[in-house]
Amino acid sequence: MSCELINAIKKNTEILFENANIMLQTCNLDSILCDLPVWKHIYHQLHSLDQWFINPSQYVEPDFHEPGLNSLNEISEKVLSKEDLEQYLEKIQIKIMQYLNSLTDDMLYEVPQGCNDNRLSLIISQHRHFYAHLGNINATTIIETNKWPMVIGITGSSTRFYE
Repeated sequence: MSCELINAIKKNTEILFENANIMLQTCNLDSILCDLPVWKHIYHQLHSLDQWFINPSQYVEPDFHEPGLNSLNEISEKVLSKEDLEQYLEKIQIKIMQYLNSLTDDMLYEVPQGCNDNRLSLIISQHRHFYAHLGNINATTIIETNKWPMVIGITGSSTRFYE
């Protein structure tokens, strides 16, 4: 069973989680982006990763979720703290890395039950979605601080440092 592709996906997913942690440490959660606080953008980003990376048809909402909390079209009464987001990120990371550790390259072609897309497509779409939001969130940090948040690349080194 070949795992060359899975190993590449795991490496890039580990880097994704490192960048998520950096983003959480450097951003201002109360900053406003498109009329919503950054914490809500982060939750939307994490919620999507949690829901769509493995199998959206078998997804179970986190205990603290409320309708519309992940929507970027709705203002929420509930506010998530940095600790809430860090805990959720850690839970997602464990879940996704366990999932990736259970796969082989051949399994990337499979369409999970109830899905329209194969596993590789689900994974790639979440990497794309995650980094689109990371760029938006990091832009708020750049605008507020005039400093570039550190971003880890494929080599494991950073492109710039937030001071």
